[in-house]
Amino acid sequence: MATLPNPLPRLATDPSGRSLGLQLPPGRLVDLTDDGPWHEPLLWHAEKPAAPGTWKALGHPAARAGLLPVLLDVGGSVAGLDDWVLLPGETSYPGDHDAEDVLAEYWEEETEDGEIAEEIEPFGAEWPGLAPAPAALSADPDTRAAQVADALVRDPESEIERAHLALVPARRSADIPAAIGWTGPVNYEGDVARMCAVLRSWEDRFGIRVVALGLGTLVVSVAAPPATQEDAEAVAAEHFAFCPDNVLQGDRDTLRTYAKDLVGASTWTFWWD
Repeated sequence: MATLPNPLPRLATDPSGRSLGLQLPPGRLVDLTDDGPWHEPLLWHAEKPAAPGTWKALGHPAARAGLLPVLLDVGGSVAGLDDWVLLPGETSYPGDHDAEDVLAEYWEEETEDGEIAEEIEPFGAEWPGLAPAPAALSADPDTRAAQVADALVRDPESEIERAHLALVPARRSADIPAAIGWTGPVNYEGDVARMCAVLRSWEDRFGIRVVALGLGTLVVSVAAPPATQEDAEAVAAEHFAFCPDNVLQGDRDTLRTYAKDLVGASTWTFWWD
């Protein structure tokens, strides 16, 4: 696997990012993992919370420099990401995994005992396969991502309480969790690159972008959401395999009910305990 050069070390001596064609606000480079300092910075994040327009202003110039934007929830930590556990050394490469194989494995593990047959109707214990891609995107994926990012920072009740813009060296948005060794779903999946393989597939079929990460929360924008209940149920099956609690917890405790909220939805949110 060929790796791209990491532009972040240049910010150590050029914190404004001018040598990369950027105009960055004050921020921090993060190289600390749960195993100690990483050999190079994993990400940069702004010291102040993001505001509407921040994503659009920095996203495109950063992408040209080899850095992709994502909002990070720093929670109540004054110092930034002190509460986070990053383990890039335990993360494989997303391209080494097949999205359908990963989802089929998750599905079979969750349904093999037959205890949730009614919850996953109209499907059964056998993996139903990938949902078809919509015929066309309903929005430009990067424009939709900027819109979703602005909505998150405007909403005081957003799943991302203190959203700070971060820049991550990654080939594609779907790879961002693996690039930083994010451990949000560690109680469900120990190698987040397998989940990034699914995100890659969603990126290809539905135009998703990884917009925000919290300790255990993932928010993606969707440029080609399902348009009918039938299509939404097929997508909901993938969501169930990816994050069962999305379907089984709360007031949307069946796949059919959950799918209704996916029709035309521009945002998908996942949370792991």
